[in-house]
Amino acid sequence: MLKFFRLFWESLLFAAQALQANLLRTTLSLLGVSVGIFAIVSVFTLVDSLEKSLKEDLAFLGNDVLYIQRFPWGFGGSEYAWWKYFRRPYNTINEYKSLERSLQEAEAVGVMAYKRGVTAKFKSNSMSALLLGGISYDINKIRTIDIEKGRYFTPQEIEDGKNAVIIGADVAQALFGEADPVGNTIKVKGERFVIIGVMKREGENFFGDTSNDLRLFIPYKVFGKMYVIGRRGIEPMICIKGKVDDPGLLKLESEVRGTLRTRRGLKPYEEDNFAINRPELALNAISSLFAVVSIAGWVIGSFSILVGGFGIANIMFVSVKERTNIIGIQKSLGAKNYFILFQFLFEAVFLSLIGGTVGITLVFLLTIIPQDFFAIILSAKNIILGISVASVVGIISGVFPAWIASKLDPVEAIRAK
Repeated sequence: MLKFFRLFWESLLFAAQALQANLLRTTLSLLGVSVGIFAIVSVFTLVDSLEKSLKEDLAFLGNDVLYIQRFPWGFGGSEYAWWKYFRRPYNTINEYKSLERSLQEAEAVGVMAYKRGVTAKFKSNSMSALLLGGISYDINKIRTIDIEKGRYFTPQEIEDGKNAVIIGADVAQALFGEADPVGNTIKVKGERFVIIGVMKREGENFFGDTSNDLRLFIPYKVFGKMYVIGRRGIEPMICIKGKVDDPGLLKLESEVRGTLRTRRGLKPYEEDNFAINRPELALNAISSLFAVVSIAGWVIGSFSILVGGFGIANIMFVSVKERTNIIGIQKSLGAKNYFILFQFLFEAVFLSLIGGTVGITLVFLLTIIPQDFFAIILSAKNIILGISVASVVGIISGVFPAWIASKLDPVEAIRAK
């Protein structure tokens, strides 16, 4: 066993010396593998980073949450019957209160409505194209509303419909600069609102105005006085957060469906006239999309890997031809077949691994380029993937030339020119 490991180590040294002796040829040979590994790892890195960024941007929808709306969220290629959904009734404040009272499987129940294109004013400063949200008290338990300065609404402010507002970080910056906005009064659609809180900065995301930086939140009752809600106006959305001990929210969804069908007087044979939407549907759709992109990355990278593999195999055949005399001498001195085979196989694997390392290094350089679109992160999983692919390519490319070298007749090999 000790002799085997000694020969194994000597094979490694022979392979390393051969690569060092033919540095230019080694460099040219690994280019194909470098490009292939770069293509595969960069595609997977970009896909993983983009998918992670998109899912983080969708975090505003909340976890374990059901959304009651007229229109179901449409994903996939099936027909979307918008004309049927358009005729459905709007959610009402009474339905929200009924669900809040009766649902046993809900952690929190809230209602919210949005108005786009709102302008907020403070003295001579103003900011337009904002999103104004009218919310009930429990919305902060369902969706992310992180307060940096000030506080959230009290139940009494929500119930009484006080003219209080929570503003986003960009709104605070535009209207007040470096001054503290809390306690000041702004105007929205002619109404005066006292600022009670400022939300933490979230930054830009893929979905535009889903960032709280460009949002204002006021009590739902005040929102209802400012804008028409219902059939001839804005559609309200009921949000329901499930309990932790209800995996998949199956019990909650069943309870919501039964409660709403009863309240709307639907007969057993009639279909639902409401949609129960889940954020995980969006997340699953994103995962499915990126799975297809990942397959495309494999296809693109495979062509480069194939070229690199043929390049390594060709170089290994040349190397065997050049070192035939040396192989004959080694065999005549008692070298075993596996010793010869390991020399060339290790040489091929080393060559491929160096190329793979160069490709991964190029991907790493991509991650340190400063940009604001989304953070590119080279994960350990993708590094291992690149190294593994390079190793497999090296083994496949080198095993046949190495086998031929190991089977050479020592007398014929010594005579070879």
